[in-house]
Amino acid sequence: MFDIYTIIFLALAVFIFIRLRSVLGQRTGRERPPYDPYSRRDAAKAPVGASDKVVNFPGTPEPANLPEPVEPVDISEPGEPAPARWAGVAEVGSAVANGLDAIAGQERGFNVQHFIGGARAAYEMIVVAFANGDRAALKDLLAREVFDGFNAAITDRERRGEKMETQFVGIEKADIIEAGVKARTAQITVRFLSQLISVTRDQNGQVIDGDAEQVADVTDVWTFSRDLGARDPNWKLVATEAAS
Repeated sequence: MFDIYTIIFLALAVFIFIRLRSVLGQRTGRERPPYDPYSRRDAAKAPVGASDKVVNFPGTPEPANLPEPVEPVDISEPGEPAPARWAGVAEVGSAVANGLDAIAGQERGFNVQHFIGGARAAYEMIVVAFANGDRAALKDLLAREVFDGFNAAITDRERRGEKMETQFVGIEKADIIEAGVKARTAQITVRFLSQLISVTRDQNGQVIDGDAEQVADVTDVWTFSRDLGARDPNWKLVATEAAS
C-alpha cells in the first residue's frame, strides 16, 4: 500500500521524465552530425610521396588544378593598397616588387614573409648537410643539377680523406634581389649574409682550410624555384653563387 510520500515521488518522477523527453527526445532537423575522430586525422596526412626532409615554405596553397590566370590578381587585404604587400622587402615599382606581383597573381596563398622564413631555414639545413656529407637531406632540398654538383664535391672530399666541420652561427640578413615567373615557374633569388665557423681537416686531422676559432662572414646568392599550382608545395634550390 502506497503512502503519501511514495505517491509524491512517483508523480515527481513522471513529471521529470516528461520534461526530459520534450527536450532531449525529439529531433529538430538542425542537429550537428556526430563527430568523426578520423576525419581530422585523415585531413592532416601529408601528400603521398612527401618527405619529412623537404622544407615546406609556408604560404603556398595546397593543390592543384588551378585555372590558368588571364591576368594578375590583386591579393591585398581589404583596405590595404597593393604596394604595401611588399613593405620592407621590395620598393614600390621595383623589378623585385613587379616579380613578386607576378607570383602573387598566379598563387593566391603566396606570403613573402613566410617564404623568407622558409628560405632561411633551408639555407641553414643545406649548409650543415653539405658539411656533414648528408646526401639524403640534400637530395630533397636541391634541384637535380645542383645536387649533382654538391654530391661531386662531397665525393671528392671523401676520396681525399678530408672532413669538413661547420658550425652555423646565424643569418644576419636575407634579402630578395630577384623575383619573377616564367612559364608557370616562379623563381626567387635571395642574398644571404651569414656567419659560420668552418674548417676542413685532412686525413691526419690537420687543418687545411678555414679556422676552427674564427667566425667568418659569408655572402651567398641562392635561387629557389617552384612550379606554381603544382601539388608539391615546396621550393627547391636551383642555383648557387658565392658573392664577395
